[in-house]
Amino acid sequence: MKELLETIAKGLVENPDKVCVTVDEPDERGVTVYHLHVDEDEMGRIIGRQGRIAKAIRTVVKARATRDGVKVKIDID
Repeated sequence: MKELLETIAKGLVENPDKVCVTVDEPDERGVTVYHLHVDEDEMGRIIGRQGRIAKAIRTVVKARATRDGVKVKIDID
């Protein structure tokens, strides 16, 4: 899941070396939180107009998580 998120984010930004994904341990509900860190100048490319790209990223990752039988949450930092 982490690799999928990194691949998507690196394809969207101009400086893929500054993309970092950290993972928290699952909480009591079984939800694993993925934190996507990008350069501040690249934040607009990840979020998109009215959050459309961020929503699409979350949709793709959640679809993969559903297929794998896990619960995830994506935070863009």
